[in-house]
Amino acid sequence: MVKGYCVKCKKKGQEMKEVAINQTVKGGFMAKGTCTACGTKMCAMMSKDNAEKAIQAGEAKKAF
Repeated sequence: MVKGYCVKCKKKGQEMKEVAINQTVKGGFMAKGTCTACGTKMCAMMSKDNAEKAIQAGEAKKAF
Protein backbone atom coordinates (compact mmCIF):
# COMPACT_ATOMS: atom_id res chain seq x y z
CA MET A 1 0.00 0.00 0.00
CA VAL A 2 1.21 3.50 -0.81
CA LYS A 3 1.93 5.61 2.27
CA GLY A 4 2.38 9.34 2.85
CA TYR A 5 1.99 12.15 5.39
CA CYS A 6 -1.51 13.29 6.31
CA VAL A 7 -1.59 16.98 7.25
CA LYS A 8 -4.95 16.72 9.03
CA CYS A 9 -4.17 13.57 11.08
CA LYS A 10 -0.52 14.63 11.59
CA LYS A 11 0.63 11.03 11.00
CA LYS A 12 3.61 9.84 9.01
CA GLY A 13 3.22 6.64 7.03
CA GLN A 14 -0.56 6.94 6.75
CA GLU A 15 -1.98 4.62 4.08
CA MET A 16 -3.69 6.10 1.02
CA LYS A 17 -6.68 4.82 -0.95
CA GLU A 18 -7.67 5.58 -4.55
CA VAL A 19 -4.03 6.28 -5.43
CA ALA A 20 -3.03 7.75 -8.80
CA ILE A 21 0.61 8.22 -9.80
CA ASN A 22 1.35 11.45 -11.69
CA GLN A 23 4.57 12.69 -13.24
CA THR A 24 5.75 16.19 -12.29
CA VAL A 25 7.03 18.80 -14.74
CA LYS A 26 10.63 18.13 -13.66
CA GLY A 27 10.25 14.38 -14.22
CA GLY A 28 9.64 13.17 -10.67
CA PHE A 29 6.72 11.01 -9.59
CA MET A 30 3.95 11.87 -7.14
CA ALA A 31 1.29 9.64 -5.64
CA LYS A 32 -2.05 11.37 -5.01
CA GLY A 33 -4.79 9.77 -2.95
CA THR A 34 -7.02 10.13 0.08
CA CYS A 35 -6.35 9.32 3.73
CA THR A 36 -7.96 6.10 4.93
CA ALA A 37 -8.65 7.59 8.39
CA CYS A 38 -10.06 11.07 7.71
CA GLY A 39 -10.59 11.32 3.93
CA THR A 40 -8.26 14.28 3.36
CA LYS A 41 -6.41 14.46 0.05
CA MET A 42 -2.76 13.42 0.36
CA CYS A 43 0.29 13.31 -1.87
CA ALA A 44 3.73 11.74 -1.59
CA MET A 45 6.83 12.13 -3.74
CA MET A 46 8.22 8.84 -5.08
CA SER A 47 11.17 7.57 -7.03
CA LYS A 48 10.63 6.14 -10.50
CA ASP A 49 11.32 2.61 -9.24
CA ASN A 50 8.82 2.84 -6.38
CA ALA A 51 6.19 4.37 -8.67
CA GLU A 52 6.57 1.56 -11.22
CA LYS A 53 6.45 -1.09 -8.47
CA ALA A 54 3.19 0.38 -7.06
CA ILE A 55 1.60 0.42 -10.53
CA GLN A 56 2.66 -3.15 -11.33
CA ALA A 57 1.48 -4.43 -7.93
CA GLY A 58 -1.96 -2.89 -8.52
CA GLU A 59 -1.70 -0.55 -5.52
CA ALA A 60 -2.01 2.54 -7.74
CA LYS A 61 -3.17 3.49 -11.20
CA LYS A 62 -1.09 5.27 -13.80
CA ALA A 63 -2.28 8.84 -14.44
CA PHE A 64 0.40 10.11 -16.83
